[in-house]
Amino acid sequence: MWRVIVNCSADSWSAQAKAFNEILAKYAAKPLSSKKMQDDQRRIMEFQIDDVSEAESFQDECMTLEGFAAQFESL
Repeated sequence: MWRVIVNCSADSWSAQAKAFNEILAKYAAKPLSSKKMQDDQRRIMEFQIDDVSEAESFQDECMTLEGFAAQFESL
Protein backbone atom coordinates (compact mmCIF):
# COMPACT_ATOMS: atom_id res chain seq x y z
CA MET A 1 0.00 0.00 0.00
CA TRP A 2 1.10 3.52 -0.78
CA ARG A 3 0.33 6.96 0.61
CA VAL A 4 0.15 9.78 -1.91
CA ILE A 5 0.50 13.24 -0.40
CA VAL A 6 -0.79 16.13 -2.50
CA ASN A 7 -0.51 19.79 -1.54
CA CYS A 8 -1.37 23.07 -3.18
CA SER A 9 -1.91 26.73 -2.41
CA ALA A 10 -5.35 28.23 -1.89
CA ASP A 11 -5.13 29.98 -5.27
CA SER A 12 -4.14 26.77 -7.04
CA TRP A 13 -7.02 24.92 -5.40
CA SER A 14 -9.50 27.59 -6.48
CA ALA A 15 -8.27 27.41 -10.06
CA GLN A 16 -7.68 23.64 -10.36
CA ALA A 17 -10.11 21.88 -7.97
CA LYS A 18 -12.34 20.59 -10.76
CA ALA A 19 -9.37 19.22 -12.75
CA PHE A 20 -7.94 17.62 -9.59
CA ASN A 21 -11.25 15.90 -8.81
CA GLU A 22 -11.41 14.59 -12.38
CA ILE A 23 -7.93 13.08 -11.95
CA LEU A 24 -8.87 11.64 -8.55
CA ALA A 25 -11.98 9.97 -10.01
CA LYS A 26 -9.77 7.86 -12.31
CA TYR A 27 -8.02 6.12 -9.40
CA ALA A 28 -9.05 3.80 -6.57
CA ALA A 29 -7.71 6.24 -4.01
CA LYS A 30 -8.96 6.05 -0.43
CA PRO A 31 -8.87 9.45 1.30
CA LEU A 32 -6.80 9.34 4.49
CA SER A 33 -6.85 13.01 5.44
CA SER A 34 -7.49 16.47 4.09
CA LYS A 35 -6.31 19.61 5.83
CA LYS A 36 -6.83 23.26 5.03
CA MET A 37 -4.17 25.24 6.85
CA GLN A 38 -5.42 28.27 8.76
CA ASP A 39 -2.46 30.56 8.15
CA ASP A 40 -2.28 30.54 4.35
CA GLN A 41 -5.27 28.34 3.37
CA ARG A 42 -3.05 25.82 1.55
CA ARG A 43 -4.37 22.26 1.31
CA ILE A 44 -2.64 19.02 2.23
CA MET A 45 -4.41 15.83 1.18
CA GLU A 46 -3.38 12.21 1.72
CA PHE A 47 -4.70 9.20 -0.16
CA GLN A 48 -4.07 5.45 0.04
CA ILE A 49 -3.53 3.55 -3.21
CA ASP A 50 -2.79 -0.18 -3.24
CA ASP A 51 -0.84 -0.46 -6.51
CA VAL A 52 2.55 1.25 -6.81
CA SER A 53 2.14 1.99 -10.52
CA GLU A 54 -1.23 3.67 -9.84
CA ALA A 55 0.31 5.68 -7.00
CA GLU A 56 3.07 6.86 -9.31
CA SER A 57 0.61 7.71 -12.11
CA PHE A 58 -1.65 9.60 -9.71
CA GLN A 59 1.33 11.56 -8.40
CA ASP A 60 2.48 12.39 -11.93
CA GLU A 61 -0.98 13.55 -13.01
CA CYS A 62 -1.39 15.73 -9.92
CA MET A 63 1.89 17.45 -10.67
CA THR A 64 0.64 18.47 -14.12
CA LEU A 65 -1.71 20.91 -12.37
CA GLU A 66 -0.20 24.34 -11.83
CA GLY A 67 0.70 24.91 -8.19
CA PHE A 68 0.24 21.27 -7.12
CA ALA A 69 2.98 19.08 -5.67
CA ALA A 70 2.75 15.38 -4.89
CA GLN A 71 4.86 12.56 -3.54
CA PHE A 72 4.23 8.97 -2.56
CA GLU A 73 5.66 6.68 0.08
CA SER A 74 5.13 3.18 1.38
CA LEU A 75 2.59 2.67 4.15
